[in-house]
This record gives sequence, structure tokens and C-alpha cells, in this order.
Amino acid sequence: MIDREHTLSLTRQSRILKLSRSSLYYEAVPISDQDFELLRLIDEIHLKHPFMGSRSIQDQLQDMGHKAGRQHISTLMKKMGIAAMYRKPRLSKPHPDHKVYPYLLSKLDISRANQVWAADITYIPMARGFCYLVAIMDWASRKVLAWRLSNTLDASFCVEALQEALSRFGTPEIFNTDQGSQFTSDTFIGILESHNINISMDGKGRWMDNVFIERLWKSVKYEDIYLKAYGSMAEVKKGLVTYFMFYNERRWHQNFDRETPSMVYCNSLPQKQAAA
Repeated sequence: MIDREHTLSLTRQSRILKLSRSSLYYEAVPISDQDFELLRLIDEIHLKHPFMGSRSIQDQLQDMGHKAGRQHISTLMKKMGIAAMYRKPRLSKPHPDHKVYPYLLSKLDISRANQVWAADITYIPMARGFCYLVAIMDWASRKVLAWRLSNTLDASFCVEALQEALSRFGTPEIFNTDQGSQFTSDTFIGILESHNINISMDGKGRWMDNVFIERLWKSVKYEDIYLKAYGSMAEVKKGLVTYFMFYNERRWHQNFDRETPSMVYCNSLPQKQAAA
């Protein structure tokens, strides 16, 4: 946004853009190799034991031979947007001015495709850096309908995934997310409302309210991300194209009598949609 070659002074530009002048001279400090390894291990521990806070994770790391202060571990957890499940702000932090919607899935019998969709964001470690992944899932079939990667946590990549899912698969009756600012943004909510989709949001700290997409993250990371150790976001994207095709089309689910998510999705569509 700041143009150092512009005729306007940097001070004037910072005032117009409402930026702190000090931020104009900030230079990012590269993350050390040790911290990259800690980030990966913390993420792995959190997937296995989502109830663990910084103190317990510190104990786990020490057992692995990694010494790190609790405050440093807490800082790295905040960088990834993860926290113990009992207070879990996660990657999507609430915006104080955005409306929060009630949770609509309690005791709801979800048995057909396009009845409920869910979305969430997770942290993806790479060999040198990290990025974020958003996915939209059909709740009844566990089919991943759309996904996007981003190196920032603005709402745009979530909006792109939503638009793709709607254009390819129609509209759900209910769309469930957490209370994060990406999903409560005017643009994201506006698209849902324009399609007359009922909006549902998890209760604060209630990771179980979106449990199936939480399980998806565990599958993605243990079956692909951790095994491949991708070096760049381009490599992650290429790898996830292959993985999600496998997940949807070839990964059998015991809960679905060994059918794939795509099979269950097609078989449980309302008759008029299946025939379309």
C-alpha cells in the first residue's frame, strides 16, 4: 500500500491509510530453524491432544528432547491460532462489531447431502514457513466441496472457497462455522444471506460443534502434510489437489459401510437435485 517513490511523503501516506509511521520501517525477523521445528511439533501435539495447553505441551516437548520456555510456546501457539479446546480461540478470532449467529445443529438429524455445510481454517506447516487452509465440507457425507490456501488470515480466501462450492454444488439449507472474523465478515455473510442459507455458528470454545471438519484436519495432516514436508505454498497446493481427490473418491469410511464421501454425497442428495 505504501509507495516509497510517490510524490506524497511517507508521513502523509501513513495518515491517509491510517497506519502507524513506525510500521513503515519495520523489517520482519525471520523465524529460526528451531522455531520452525517447534511449530511443527506443537501442531502435531495439538492434533493428538487438543485439550492440552502451553504447560502440557511444554512437558510433551521436553519428553521429545526440545527445551522451550512456556511463554515462548504460548507465543508460537498464538502464531498458529491454536489453544486448548476448553477456550479455543483458534485461527478465526471474533470481530467485536460482527454479528454472532446461534448454533442450529443441536439434536438435528443430518442425513442428506446439502442439508448442512461446514467450514473451518487450519494452520499448514511447510519446510520454510507456513500458510492457512480453509475447507468447506458437506456434513452428511464428509465430502470436501471446496478449499483454498492463503498466507494471510483475511476473509478473501474463505469467500473464494464459498463461491466455488456454491457454483459447483448448489446451496445447503444450513451453513455452520465458528465465530471467526473471516466467517462473520459482511462479504461472507452477505453471500449466505443472498442464497437464503440459514447461518449457524459454534458456541464459544465448543470445538465439538464442528467435529467432523476437525477430524478432516487430522486426516489431512497425518496422511499428507506431515509425510510430505512441502517446501512452499505452491507445493502444498499441488499436493492437496491429489490428496482431496483421494479423500473424496477413494478413501473408504467405515461409518458409511465402506463408501467414499463422493458416493455418500451422490446417494444422499435430494431426488430432484440428484436427477439434475
